[in-house]
Amino acid sequence: MSDAPTLGRYTLLGELGRGAMGVVYRAEDPMLNRTVAIKTINIAADPEERADYERRFYQEARAAGGLSHPNIVTIYDIGRAGDVVYMAMEFVAGSELGSLLASRLVAPQDAIELCAQVADGLAYAHERGVIHRDVKPANIMVARGGPAKIMDFGIARMRSSEVKTQTGMLLGSPKYMAPEQLLGASVDHRCDLFALGVVIYEATVGTAPFAGDDITQIMYQIVNAAPPAPSAVSARLPTMLDFVLARALAKDPAGRYQDARELAADLRACSAEMAAAAPPAGDDEDTTQTLPLGAFSLPGAGGARVRTAPPAAVPPPAGPPPRPDPGPRLAISRRFDSTAALQRLAAAGAGEAIEQTVRLDRAALAAAASEPPPAVAHKRTVALRPAPRAARRGWIVWAAVAVAALVAALIAFG
Repeated sequence: MSDAPTLGRYTLLGELGRGAMGVVYRAEDPMLNRTVAIKTINIAADPEERADYERRFYQEARAAGGLSHPNIVTIYDIGRAGDVVYMAMEFVAGSELGSLLASRLVAPQDAIELCAQVADGLAYAHERGVIHRDVKPANIMVARGGPAKIMDFGIARMRSSEVKTQTGMLLGSPKYMAPEQLLGASVDHRCDLFALGVVIYEATVGTAPFAGDDITQIMYQIVNAAPPAPSAVSARLPTMLDFVLARALAKDPAGRYQDARELAADLRACSAEMAAAAPPAGDDEDTTQTLPLGAFSLPGAGGARVRTAPPAAVPPPAGPPPRPDPGPRLAISRRFDSTAALQRLAAAGAGEAIEQTVRLDRAALAAAASEPPPAVAHKRTVALRPAPRAARRGWIVWAAVAVAALVAALIAFG
């Protein structure tokens, strides 16, 4: 027989976490043979408020138990054992969004898709009159291979509920609360959309939109200050996200999103804009964040993307850049004598040029003899002819030598 502690019919297997209102255990349901999460509240710790706590706890079970949505943790059962009331709910194998953000494991585009899924779950709850009132990363589970799920409707209340909040008692986490919650004004489902806006900002930008050294300063920032535009903090984020968050974080609920489905649609439009503007595969941009592919697959976002560090840069070699390879080269024969070849080419060229010049001169003399010119002109012709003939002969010789030199060079180094 097992010595594991029990709570009602459930066998407690281990503690999952502790909160302000109680402890959450991992447990086994022997009747249905499934693993569940058990949330408990010890109502004996505060006898004066026991009735109010217990009433609110059962109200949570009634409100959340009527919700069946892929992005909301399902409630299975409620009960009481001595001074402890408990609620059995769906066990989600994964990690809280808060721990993933703290470890910088979620890329901005994946975070936007996760928050769009949360908006889907909130829209479903709001349509059934349920307000969460405490939307924050710690209350959002990211399942392995599945969607984001909202959990802990611990302070959710029906709009028609007669259970009143005690004077001066804040229901929710101040860092994610809407201004009307902090000011004690009446609230509706739009306070959940403000809180989700804070989560979106924190998940994409990497910092909280409202910060301070203590709760009082944070509350003052929420009521009075506007955070920097996301694209001004990170150039990777689209300007459309600036408008989405400006509307989600509006101080006046009337200027805020009125429907969570509209917020979800705008978030997915932002995700599509980021995907269209993303660098091609193999680009080194945006490689600082990673998301384990097998652990957190995001439906609707094409799956989680694995970021890898860019390859180390290889330093260029020292010295001048290498010359392009001209291909295979043949060695020059040792028997090749460029000087002798050059002389032979020059002699052949000079002889041919002399022979051509002699033929031209003979033709010119014959033509001159057929026409008897004046004596003075004949003398001048005879006296001046040798000079042009010598000049032409010298030019032809030098041209032949240059051609021979070029041919020799091509043979030697080609």
